Amino acid sequence: MAMMGTHHKGQIVRPIEPPQHAAGACTETEMTTSVPTKTPITVAYGDGIGPDIMQASLDIMLAAGAQLDIETIAIGEAVYAAGHTSGIEASSWDSLRRTKVFFKAPITTPQGGGFKSLNVTIRKSLGLYANVRPCAAYAPFVATKHPTMNMVIVRENEEDLYAGIEHRQTDEVYQCLKIISRPGCERLVRYAFEYAIANGRKKVTCFTKDNIMKLTDGLFHKVFDEIGAEYPSLEKEHWIVDIGAAKMADTPEQFDVIVTLNLYGDILSDVAAQIAGSVGLAGSANIGAHCSMFEAIHGSAPRMTGQDRANPTGLLLGGVMMLNHIGQSQVAEKVHNAWLRTIEDGVHTKDVYKEGVSTKLVGTKGFALAVIERIGQEPQILKPVRYAATEPFKTLPTPVRPLAKKETVGVDLFVQWTGSPDELAQKLKALPTNTLELKMITNRGVKVWPDGFPETFCTDHWRCRFMNGGSTVALSAIAGLTAAAAEASIDFIKTEHLCNFDGEPGYSLGQGQ
Repeated sequence: MAMMGTHHKGQIVRPIEPPQHAAGACTETEMTTSVPTKTPITVAYGDGIGPDIMQASLDIMLAAGAQLDIETIAIGEAVYAAGHTSGIEASSWDSLRRTKVFFKAPITTPQGGGFKSLNVTIRKSLGLYANVRPCAAYAPFVATKHPTMNMVIVRENEEDLYAGIEHRQTDEVYQCLKIISRPGCERLVRYAFEYAIANGRKKVTCFTKDNIMKLTDGLFHKVFDEIGAEYPSLEKEHWIVDIGAAKMADTPEQFDVIVTLNLYGDILSDVAAQIAGSVGLAGSANIGAHCSMFEAIHGSAPRMTGQDRANPTGLLLGGVMMLNHIGQSQVAEKVHNAWLRTIEDGVHTKDVYKEGVSTKLVGTKGFALAVIERIGQEPQILKPVRYAATEPFKTLPTPVRPLAKKETVGVDLFVQWTGSPDELAQKLKALPTNTLELKMITNRGVKVWPDGFPETFCTDHWRCRFMNGGSTVALSAIAGLTAAAAEASIDFIKTEHLCNFDGEPGYSLGQGQ
């Protein structure tokens, strides 16, 4: 049973059947629950425009009848300044574990200095694996070149380059590891298909760059194809992310649900929100098995702090997703329709105000009051939303798979070196390596030995591949190699084992190999 008008919704939903009683009867349960039970939530007012838009959003939701038991925690700049490099105090985690619902305003993360992104920390620590970002147009009331645009981007939220595992390895080279796991791909992709089914969507599109990153992005694409086969009623397609992004920016109405990796999804959802009308209009849900977080997709805009200028819509629509998530769907419907009516009536903040379309320019507080005045009303031109009583989608367990047969067949030795590749090869070939033989040296992924090109630009960071003719390599042989390299004063940085899994290589070739 699909819901109507749920294109701004932030989670998968299932209808809840009402209890059946005899006509006119009143059960003991109904008598004792006539007073609505308040749902505990954790709220953070954030930095910059955060306090203004959070207050506006809460005022609207409470005016519409939201039953919320609010616990407030501090996050962001003040917490960073107090010496908490994650931007959140240890005691605040207790609130999040207790309420399991986090309504969060934007914060400012200090640049550099070892400070970690609070959003990434929360998403990863609490297992918020699915970032759901609806992006819809509100033409003709909000300017856009794509008046029929109505898509949802489901972004992987924990892995990829956002694992934040970075190292400076040499004077010239820095590294960021791209981490992709099969279980992470499986639950995110399945969530996207379940979301599409539950919300009456027709098509799911996968974006990757697996023509280049054949192992990591290739795994995501493979999982998409495997799980997609279980949903024959849905149209499925795959795009390479660069041309797919171009297509999305040009004709977004051709997309319905997009599922993609973390970095791509972060970029694409901002682009989609902007071409729909404004990044300031987009809300976001971060869904996990144990806790969920709701927010705007935009940042804290510190230059607008305390000026009563910010549009609270992004956070408010994140709040609508939250109300649905906690089972207060009728309130979510009231808030959303009142907001649509406000936009339709031309009461706009500066970011979307346009002469000839808008009728009144308001600030943050004025916009909140305008929405509150319209609670109980519905839009006359834009399509009203209809939210059924719902419950959150339960994360399905990933299947247990038999372990693959793993064979170590070589090792990549990474070395800092300032000479030529030929000189490095001669030094490495002189090492007592037993069965291991130097087969290739690359620089920034390009083969430079043997038979390298003199035109190839090289840094001081070299990958030196040792193999054993396809035969299994003992770990002791790899340890012997690193010991011999150390004895020869070769400045090796790290090793990466080269393994076959069920006979398939689990490593990439060098460019030009």
